[in-house]
Amino acid sequence: MTTATSSATDDRGQLPAPVVLRASGITKAFAGHTVLRDADLELREGQVVGLVGENGAGKSTLMKVLAGVHHADAGTLEVAGEQVSFSHPVQAQHAGIATVFQEFNLLPERSVAENVWLGREPRRRGSVDVGRMQRDTQQLLDGLGVSGIRPGQRVRTLSVAEQQIVEIAKAISFDAKVISMDEPTAALADHEVELLYGIIRELTGRGVAILYVSHRLKEVFDLCDTITVLKDGEQVTTQPAAELDDASLVRLMVGRSISSFFPDRLEGTEVGEPRLELRGAGNGYVDGVGLTVRAGEIVGVAGLQGSGRTELLEAVFGVRPLTRGELLVDGEKRAVRSPRQAVRSGLAMITEDRKATGLALHQSILDNALGVVRAVFPGRTPKARREMPGLLSSMAVSARAMDQEVQFLSGGNQQKVVLARWLAARPQVVLMDEPTRGIDVGAKHGIYELMRTLAHEGVSVLMVSSELPEVIGMSDRIVVMRDGRLAGELPAGASEEQVLALATGVEEQS
Repeated sequence: MTTATSSATDDRGQLPAPVVLRASGITKAFAGHTVLRDADLELREGQVVGLVGENGAGKSTLMKVLAGVHHADAGTLEVAGEQVSFSHPVQAQHAGIATVFQEFNLLPERSVAENVWLGREPRRRGSVDVGRMQRDTQQLLDGLGVSGIRPGQRVRTLSVAEQQIVEIAKAISFDAKVISMDEPTAALADHEVELLYGIIRELTGRGVAILYVSHRLKEVFDLCDTITVLKDGEQVTTQPAAELDDASLVRLMVGRSISSFFPDRLEGTEVGEPRLELRGAGNGYVDGVGLTVRAGEIVGVAGLQGSGRTELLEAVFGVRPLTRGELLVDGEKRAVRSPRQAVRSGLAMITEDRKATGLALHQSILDNALGVVRAVFPGRTPKARREMPGLLSSMAVSARAMDQEVQFLSGGNQQKVVLARWLAARPQVVLMDEPTRGIDVGAKHGIYELMRTLAHEGVSVLMVSSELPEVIGMSDRIVVMRDGRLAGELPAGASEEQVLALATGVEEQS
């Protein structure tokens, strides 16, 4: 294990900020299986520490030990130099350690203020002092530089980003010295990510320490002062972010170089006849789209948030049916007015939010994997049931058993189950919207290999992604959307600058 040591002074000869939280030798096992072994972590005032690693590396376990959800089997915790022990999350909160989990803990029918002060409502003459509660909440929001959220507003009316702000405000209300954030941008749009960046800078400016857990390496390097890497439950290193780069960090996390991150086309893959064609296609969201995707081809769709990327896939799949133009599959015109018609026409769609629209989380792996076949091709169900274990095995889905509930799988394995349910229907065209969102770098590589396998088998893939390296690394061609229209097309290997020029329209001003 390589660990950065604390020196008496920093590079400018100044004393380092005081240590707010120190975890030493943290070990945790479940049912005799050790999931975290001898992990150390140190957070200082005003510092952002990145915690990275593949799913199953131990990140969530370490976060939950700090949050009081789990009690460590071995090791010590110190807050401001004093040793502490938590047996309940409330104890951690009162000690100044707050956690914003990926799954928010908010009551949708309660107001913002009621959620922030839940169980701690200020009282006056035996009743809840609503006025003070709302004033105190407004003060918290003002301190974060946030406008547009009202203390009396019901949480269910807020966007995901706004709900996250409420969680952060709640954390601050405990006078938090440390705030842990678990995949805080997983469901945020690009402009909402910038808002979160600003809030984090505001918090660190006040001396709050941030533990930042994310699979998005750009954010880790943008925000973090130091980075701790976990792999297979063990600490690999803690180093200043400035001493690492994408390539070295990926190597530490997954044990392979970034050069092999995006797999090459499989030998023997041939680009064939057009599988999917759009001619002057449009509806109220996209307009005049002309596009061809051939057998064995992966076409990436890039563009800024709101450019019409997702809307293009939804139009093809019948979620928002086309009202003009033509759609052809294997050279035949198709009138796709619903997802069911799309599936019968040989199309499949991997949606960007697997938990909300891709899976039934409380059902088993097998039930989820057979869902599309049962709904659209019931006569094929017995055969699909027999073939499913082999399909899931070939996709390297890691699970205890086929009857395990999907909610207990890692993000990468959940995404593979989503793919399996569609592949069981034997589509000719697979539409993928953010296929690797919220999964770790190792699982991403597995999804990329599946995409290459599909192309090798003659399937067409149309992929939307917000991550330009992913679009560039995986696409045989790239089309760029802007304002609901195709802004242009680029060949494989195009630069990020070329993609952004089309996405923003700057080429028109040059």
